[in-house]
Amino acid sequence: MTAIEIARRMAELGQKEDAKKAYLLFLNQSGPDDNPKDQLEAASYVFFAKGDHKVPLITFMTLYNRGFFQAELMKLMTQAFYQPNLRIYQKQYAENCMALSQYPYLFHKEFPDFDDLPVQFFPYDGKKFIAYHKAENRFIPFVDIHDPVVDRYFFRDLENPILTSDLYSQYQMEYLNDTVRKSEWIGRENHIYLHYTNWELFCAYLQLMDLRELLRDEKFVFLVGDEISQYPIDFKERFGIDYSQYSVKPVGIREVNRMIWHTQLAAHNGGDFFNEIFYGHPNLLIFESIMYDKLRDLISYLRGKVKQEVRLTDEIDSTWLNTQIRLRLAQVKDPTEKDYLVAVFMSNPESSRYLDPNSRIAPALFFQPHFPNVRAKFDVKEGDAGIVLTTNQYDEVRRSPMFQQFKYIKTFTPMRRITSSYGATIRFMLNPENQKDEHAMLSDEFSNRLLNRTFMVDRHDRLFRDSVLVRFEDGKLNPKATFTALAEFLDLPYTESMTYCSGRTGLNPESMKGNDLGFDPAAVYRTYDEYVDDADRALIEYCMRDVYEMYGYDFHYYQGEPVDLQWVAEKLDGITKLNQSILTSTKEAMKYKLTASNKNQLEEVLDQIADQYVEKRREAVLKNRMLIIQTLMRNLQFFSKENHPLYMMKPLKLDPALLEQPLYH
Repeated sequence: MTAIEIARRMAELGQKEDAKKAYLLFLNQSGPDDNPKDQLEAASYVFFAKGDHKVPLITFMTLYNRGFFQAELMKLMTQAFYQPNLRIYQKQYAENCMALSQYPYLFHKEFPDFDDLPVQFFPYDGKKFIAYHKAENRFIPFVDIHDPVVDRYFFRDLENPILTSDLYSQYQMEYLNDTVRKSEWIGRENHIYLHYTNWELFCAYLQLMDLRELLRDEKFVFLVGDEISQYPIDFKERFGIDYSQYSVKPVGIREVNRMIWHTQLAAHNGGDFFNEIFYGHPNLLIFESIMYDKLRDLISYLRGKVKQEVRLTDEIDSTWLNTQIRLRLAQVKDPTEKDYLVAVFMSNPESSRYLDPNSRIAPALFFQPHFPNVRAKFDVKEGDAGIVLTTNQYDEVRRSPMFQQFKYIKTFTPMRRITSSYGATIRFMLNPENQKDEHAMLSDEFSNRLLNRTFMVDRHDRLFRDSVLVRFEDGKLNPKATFTALAEFLDLPYTESMTYCSGRTGLNPESMKGNDLGFDPAAVYRTYDEYVDDADRALIEYCMRDVYEMYGYDFHYYQGEPVDLQWVAEKLDGITKLNQSILTSTKEAMKYKLTASNKNQLEEVLDQIADQYVEKRREAVLKNRMLIIQTLMRNLQFFSKENHPLYMMKPLKLDPALLEQPLYH
């Protein structure tokens, strides 16, 4: 029996829940070749049985757009979805029209009657709407005016006042209002010009948007149709307002509302290189890489001292929160962790030295919280329904008020070829200068790399809603194309400071002195053969083959051969260099520990006990590796802890015309 036949039978038997599930299964599997009557039957049953209304609504919309049952469907959708919200739409429209009719910088004020608006909005969920365009007799999904994504390049050119056309996003209008500084604060005309090519369509969106708060500061100038010729307006001549009489006002702590989160995908991934490019940007508050736990503790410490009204007199306090910024912070009512973070960045001369005090926009806070390493965990869901991916470091970031209290967040993640980053990490681990504890056991970086899929994101997570992945190799080999595109995504001007590495601590992508400065491509091509084997790199490439395909990396070690458990076992046996380092460090650590607690014991006995522990660890490491690989071989879907599917972050797209050499593969 087919799904719809099962659904009908369940309905006949009065088994409503089973019938709903079967009808939903049919709808999820159906396409344009299926019988429209069957689709209408299934959608109607699910809807009237008070199932999830979203799937039926999409089906109703699709059938309507295909020309089926239009009269019946319009009546149903109007009664079920539109009319219950009609008073809300009417009230919102009336309030916006009233506010705009009194607004001095809107010159077109002939608002159409509500019933004459060209678009009706049907709620899909708590955020999204389906728009019905009357003239086209067509439904168009989806409208989400609060989607936390800035998808335009507003700040490409700061020589002139901001101008954009046909903006129907409440979120992006608030972003402009909160980021563009008032004309009185920079001593020159600095309004935000919004041009609308279709007046009636603009008015239709007044059913959803709320412009009242946005009009209070009178930052916006609305231009309709041919009024675009008035851009930019001479406010002194037309309105008698001379902004040049005002002096520049220092940026306030709460003017900094947007964060650029530079994530740490993994150790030795080239992140410092990206910091060096953005260091010195005139519109950024930026530290080079800073340890997250130290900064978190510092913010807590400073906040506690200010709450206690303790004078900041010692050297640590004055370094991180100078007198000038302390005075600005005192003017902030109930300062938050985010406010203290901004204050710390403002206080640091290296962070704020290059800021343009006359800029039209408030600076963004460029933040790369650094962790010693990023470690992930897998948990297979019950019934092999998928894999839950968790990362303690990113979970801590997501819980952090320092992040959550920023209203606007852009996220970018650098990625370096995984086998290169892996080799660089092992080299770093084996360098005695980098070992905080010379008697510590080396961790299994191979297993860690197999588990690390932090380039997969939950689209419901606000911190990743507006995110992009950028390849380290592109930044090194095609810097103009890469950083022009990245500046556009981040909504920053592509400035001269982004054409060279301007950081102060070494210009080093691997945090090791004297290597691959600036745009030196050596780090792109280094293979680290003395630290890793072809076997472990082949396993990494096999387990990450979907990642390589997504982000444009060719295979160097896995040749596409069929893979079974015997192949895996042979490759695991071929991991000799890392294994030797792990086991050597394990024996040395155990001998040191045993010697410290058994000073009178014979060397031979201590050696024997240490060897036994080494063998146990070898077996445990091998077992763990095999378990991880077997799990990955099942090709299960990845999920977040909230049970949302995870998807690979979209890659940054480069303009082919700006490429200086062919893309790296």
